[in-house]
Amino acid sequence: MLITESANLIKNSKHAVVLSGAGISTPSGIPDFRSTSGGLWEEFDPMEVASLSVFRITPSKFFNWFRPMAKTIYEAAPNPAHLALAELEKRGYIQEIITQNIDVLHQKAGSKNVHEVHGTTLGMTCTSCYEKFESERFLINYIETGEIPLCSSCKQTLKPDVILFEEQLPVKIWNRAAKAIKNCDLLIVVGSSLEVKPVSNLPYSALAHGAKMIIINQSPTYIDSRADIIIREDLADVLPSIAQGILN
Repeated sequence: MLITESANLIKNSKHAVVLSGAGISTPSGIPDFRSTSGGLWEEFDPMEVASLSVFRITPSKFFNWFRPMAKTIYEAAPNPAHLALAELEKRGYIQEIITQNIDVLHQKAGSKNVHEVHGTTLGMTCTSCYEKFESERFLINYIETGEIPLCSSCKQTLKPDVILFEEQLPVKIWNRAAKAIKNCDLLIVVGSSLEVKPVSNLPYSALAHGAKMIIINQSPTYIDSRADIIIREDLADVLPSIAQGILN
């Protein structure tokens, strides 16, 4: 019933926007950060390994912590949830995706209009001369040896283009995400606990101008009471089922 209702809401929308979090990528083998059963922050203090202060003073702490995650992300493939969203975008039923994820799996699945508000693993920037590089040329060596990537121009440390704690979100991308929310008549929250600001405020902004909302997440969120539909099942099963209901 909820699958059919969700499919109908999406079919009848004019500008559907997806807000995705770590839960959409866990079926691809990428651990989330905040769950109470295996979340990364259960084992690590984020301010000790993934803050801007730590990176500036002791970048090796970040790179030693991030190395296994980088390998997992590099080897991960999109799961059926990513593929379903990409197909719905291709067919014109979803217009934009705002993601908190840095794993590029939406793009690997074929999605085109993706706003990565927490950054991406695709690029790196020199901390000294600010020259930009594609991560691919450094990634294999870093994963295999643990060697910290250095700028080919000035030999200073390269920082992955992911947003660390204490770091401001990328302004241009955030503005595009905010515009997407302003334009949407349907917001579909998938795999996000909506605990991290300022992204957690986006659903309020959507509701403020009358957008409808679907939440597909295993655990409750602070805004469940305002949602039109809530589904607590595996995204890798739910999203393909919704897509099938729309496309058939």
